[in-house]
Amino acid sequence: MRRRSRYGWLELIEGILLILLGIYTLINPGNMIRGVTVVYGFLAVVTGISDIVFYAKTDRYIGFGPTISLVSGILSILAGLMLLMYPNAGELITIMLLPIWFIAHSVSRLTHLPLVRLAGKFFYYFTMILNIVGIILGCLMIIWPVIALFSIGFIIGFYLILLGIDSIVMACSNMDAGWM
Repeated sequence: MRRRSRYGWLELIEGILLILLGIYTLINPGNMIRGVTVVYGFLAVVTGISDIVFYAKTDRYIGFGPTISLVSGILSILAGLMLLMYPNAGELITIMLLPIWFIAHSVSRLTHLPLVRLAGKFFYYFTMILNIVGIILGCLMIIWPVIALFSIGFIIGFYLILLGIDSIVMACSNMDAGWM
C-alpha cells in the first residue's frame, strides 16, 4: 500500500466501513432503519467521493465509463447528504434511497470491470456477479417495498459485507499503480 495512490487508501477505508456496517446491520436488523440512517448517509457520501475520485483519476485514460462514475458519485453524495440532513425522515427516505444507491453503486462498479480484469479472473467475475446481484436487489426493493421493509436488514447487511470485500480487494490490488 506504500506505493499506491491515495485512491487505494480511500477504497480500503470504504471497504472496512462497508464490512463493519454490514456486520452491524446483520446483528441489529430490526433497528437498522431507525438507528443507522445517519451512518448510511455518511457511507453514501464516502462512496460518492470515491466514485468522483475514480472519475478524476481515470477520465483522461478511458472513455465513457468514468462519466457514469461521476454521475453515480454525485447521486451517492446527494443521497447521503439527504440522509444526514433529515435523520427523522430517514426511515422513509431509506426505504426508497437505498435501492437507488444499490443500483447506482452497482452500475458504477460494473463500469470498472475493464480495469478490474487486471486483478485477475476470479476478482473480475466476483465483481461482475456481485454488482449484477446488487442491481437486481435494488430493483426488487423498488418494485416491492414491503420486501425492503421486512428483509432490508439482512439483505443489506450481507450485501454490504460483500461490497466491503470487493473494495478491500480492489484497494490491495495493483490495478492503478501506473496511473498516478
